[in-house]
Amino acid sequence: MKSFTSRIGVLLAAAGSAVGLGSIWKFPYTVGENGGGAFIIVYIVCSIIFGLPLAMNEFLIGKLSGKSTYGAFRALSGSNRWQWLSWTAMLSVLLIMSFYFVVTGWCFYYMVEAARDTFACMDALELTAFFKAFEANAPVMILYAILAIVFTASVLWFDVNKGIERLSKILMPLLFLMLVVMAVRMVMLDGGIAGLHFLFHPDFSKITPQVILNALGLSFFTLSIGMGILVTYGGYMPKDQNVATTSMQMIVLVMIVSLLAGTIIFPAVFAYGFSPTEGPELTFITLPEVFQNTLSPTLTSVAFFALMCMAAITSTISLMEVMVAFFCEATAGTKCPLNRHQSVIVVGLIQVTTNILCILSITGHADWLTILGHNLFDNANIVVTNFLIPLGAIAMALFTGWFVPKARWQGGRVASVVYLTLLRWVIPAAILIVFLNSIKML
Repeated sequence: MKSFTSRIGVLLAAAGSAVGLGSIWKFPYTVGENGGGAFIIVYIVCSIIFGLPLAMNEFLIGKLSGKSTYGAFRALSGSNRWQWLSWTAMLSVLLIMSFYFVVTGWCFYYMVEAARDTFACMDALELTAFFKAFEANAPVMILYAILAIVFTASVLWFDVNKGIERLSKILMPLLFLMLVVMAVRMVMLDGGIAGLHFLFHPDFSKITPQVILNALGLSFFTLSIGMGILVTYGGYMPKDQNVATTSMQMIVLVMIVSLLAGTIIFPAVFAYGFSPTEGPELTFITLPEVFQNTLSPTLTSVAFFALMCMAAITSTISLMEVMVAFFCEATAGTKCPLNRHQSVIVVGLIQVTTNILCILSITGHADWLTILGHNLFDNANIVVTNFLIPLGAIAMALFTGWFVPKARWQGGRVASVVYLTLLRWVIPAAILIVFLNSIKML
């Protein structure tokens, strides 16, 4: 199996999988809804205590087996009893991409419209109407979703080191540079300091059990836990790469990017008198209105949505790679083995189909896809976030903690005991609490 050629390539690719819409889009509005600075501290603590061992665990499963999700669990356990976990990860990725490419298409569309200066002089009501009209336009949404799929597939067409690694070395530094430039620009706005105060001045009275659970759930989401991405990338790791160091570096990068995204959004929101608790609409309704009040509204809007596009693409590449590697391994030795190019085509066609169905369910053209009052877009998000990711994270922790002794972290006796205790008991219990809370049983 092809592998990355450098340690920095692994780090940037893994960070790119985590630094997606979760960091640029979901992190800021979740912070806004949960009180600001105090929530961030809880989020950082959860990422270190729970996110770090889980990220290390998934990297270890891939590195020790040298395989993707399809073959890793069988190779380490010596049986097929854990093979269901590879199919769970595959289903998670399939469902995530069925709506993730739709949102990526939204980012591309808004970047194009920002460049056309479409949002000039629009107020909140007009921006809301514009977004609703776009949501109802199935042909345009399908077009942009397919463009996102084609772009992602074109990167995966090449070997891992020539495609994913090479692009990650370009996109991630560029993404970081643009974040820094935009953050500095937003902080300089009159009234922008109030946004920094909200973001970095903790009010611990706002910490509640629900806030802690939200922080834990966001940590899993932003670090791409439980989806098989880190397992797949672990299989591509150079043999001498340290899993613990790479995991910590990845988490630090994700935190920096998330905080920079918040430094862009909250100073702008406070400078123009908007509420930080606007929720998901911050990105597509509130921020375009905010940007119209800056000195260079078109340039600011284009730059921000370009950031969104880059963040989304780094994640779609990682998600789609899980499926491509899965098909290559699953069909190897069969009568119809698929090489990388054939797997990319098959996965691309699957994604075109699922995303068209998702868009048709959003626009009301496929009522038969509405289940329990939710369209396919919402149901895919609910099933993955509330069920498959927690199930995958718990199962992978228990798998390594109890059934793979050779996967113990080589960090000294005390560190190894602490690590295995977290995997065997603490982390499964914490994820179970988040799961029960997400389905309203707590």
